[in-house]
Amino acid sequence: MENINETVQPTQEDMLTQLDEQHRIRTEKLLELKASGKNPYEKTKFEFTHLAEQIRNDFEALENNDVVIAGRITSWRDMGKANFIDIRDGSGRMQVYVRVDEIGEECFKEFKKWDLGDIVGIKGFVFKTRRGEISVHAKSIELLSKSLLPLPEKWHGLKDKEERYRKRYLDLIANPEIKDTFVKRSVIIKEIRSFLDSKGYIEVDTPVLHTLEIGAAARPFVTHHNALDIDMYLRIETELYLKRLIVGGFDRVYEVGRIFRNEGMDSTHNPEFTSIEMYQAYTDYFGMMDLIEELYRTVALKVCGTDTVMYQGNEIAIGKPWKRMTMKESVLTYTGLDYDKWESDADAVSQAKAKGVEISDKAAKGEVLIALFEEFVEDKLVQPTIIYDYPVENSPLAKRKPSDPAFTERFEYFINCCEFGNAFSELNDPIDQRERFTKQVEEKRKQGANASIDEDFLTALEYGLPPTGGLGMGLDRFVMLLTDSASIRDVLLFPTMKPLSD
Repeated sequence: MENINETVQPTQEDMLTQLDEQHRIRTEKLLELKASGKNPYEKTKFEFTHLAEQIRNDFEALENNDVVIAGRITSWRDMGKANFIDIRDGSGRMQVYVRVDEIGEECFKEFKKWDLGDIVGIKGFVFKTRRGEISVHAKSIELLSKSLLPLPEKWHGLKDKEERYRKRYLDLIANPEIKDTFVKRSVIIKEIRSFLDSKGYIEVDTPVLHTLEIGAAARPFVTHHNALDIDMYLRIETELYLKRLIVGGFDRVYEVGRIFRNEGMDSTHNPEFTSIEMYQAYTDYFGMMDLIEELYRTVALKVCGTDTVMYQGNEIAIGKPWKRMTMKESVLTYTGLDYDKWESDADAVSQAKAKGVEISDKAAKGEVLIALFEEFVEDKLVQPTIIYDYPVENSPLAKRKPSDPAFTERFEYFINCCEFGNAFSELNDPIDQRERFTKQVEEKRKQGANASIDEDFLTALEYGLPPTGGLGMGLDRFVMLLTDSASIRDVLLFPTMKPLSD
C-alpha cells in the first residue's frame, strides 16, 4: 500500500523541464561542472590584489606588472582563440584579454562555456590595447560562482522602476551608476555624524520596541512579545527617550534611528525611514535654527563640493542665509489673511472657507492658521525657509511662547516645497505636558487608537528638564536633495513594496 505521507522528490530532469530555456541551459552547465568535480560554489575565498579603479588610477606604476582581480562578467567579445571580456567589481569595469595560448587549451575550452553574469577570478598583467584602453592580460582565469539567470540586456534591460526597486541587487548590476547615490548616502551620514561630534554631541541608541502607543499622530506598527505576553509598538520617533537622557545629565545627544510609521506611501514617505534627532540643553529653537543651517551648509560642501545644488530643475541655495517667517507672517504674505485680526474661532473659519479651504466649523483659530498654511504657503517655499511659531493645537511637545501662549516655540524648515525637519524649544513643564498628553490621547482614542500617556516620561520631567532645544530631520529627504532624486525609493536600497500576487 502506498504511504501517503511520503513526499516524492522531483528528479533533476523534472526540475530542468520546469525552467525557461536560458535558466535550463545554465543549470545544465552547472550540473556538468559538479559532475566533473568542478563545483563553482566550493571556493570559500579568493584573494585579489587590485580593484579596477586602482588599476586605472595607477596605470603608469602598474603597467606590465602582475595583478589579481575578480568580478562579474558583464560583456563578451568572442574573436575565436582570443576573447575580450569586461568584468565589473565594486569600483567599476575592467577589460580583460583572454588568449588560448596564455591560459591553456583545457582552461580555454572551459572558459568558452561560461556565461555573462558569472563571477571570475583572474591573474594577469596590466597593459594598454592598441586602442588605448587600460586592460588586464589574463595568465589564468577561474570560475568563482555560476550565474543561473541571465543578466538584463544592456540597452533594453532593467528599466521598469518597480522591478528595479524590487530587485535592487539586479538594478545595481544592470545600472551601476545608481550605486553612486548609495555611496553618497553613506558619506552624508558620515559627515552629519562628524559635524555633530565636532559640536560636542554624543551619539546614542534608544529602544525600537515600545510598550506604549505614544508619540505623534502617526499610527504605529504593532507586534507581540511572546515571553512577556504583551503587545509592543515599533517606534514612530526617538524623542522621548532622548529627552530622558538630557534629564539624566547628557547635555548634547543625537541618534541616527530607523523609524516605523504605519501610514501611506508616496514620493516622500516610506513606512520605514531614517531620522536624525538631536537635543541640546540650555538652548532654544533659535539655537537649533542656526545649527541646522550650518549642518546643511557644511555637509553639502563636504559631499557635493558646493552649497548650491540642483534639485529637480530648481537651483537650491543651501549656503545663503535661510529665510525665516512666523507662520502668521507667511499666511498673511500669501493669503492676505491676518490672524491677529480674527475676532473669534468662527470668524477665522468663515474667512478660511471664503478662501475655499475645507475645515470643520468647530476648528480653533490655530487649526485654521495651519490649514491656510498647508493650502496656500507650503507649495511656495522653494528656497530653504524656516517657518516658526506654530499654534499650540498641533505642537504637543513644544514650549509655549511666553509672550503669546496660543503659540509655541516650534519651527519646521522647507526646501523645494517639502518639509525637511521639525524643531522645538522643548516643553519642560510637567503639568503643561500632562495636560497636552491627555488631550492628545483623548483625540487618538476617538480615532480608535490604543493610545496611552507615557507616565515614566512625565516622571522624568518632574525631576527637571533644563531649557532644551531639539530637532528632528529626515535623512532620506536630505539624501534626495543632495543626489537630485525625485522619490524616496530612489535613496532606499530596499524600499517597502507590495508583494507580487501569485
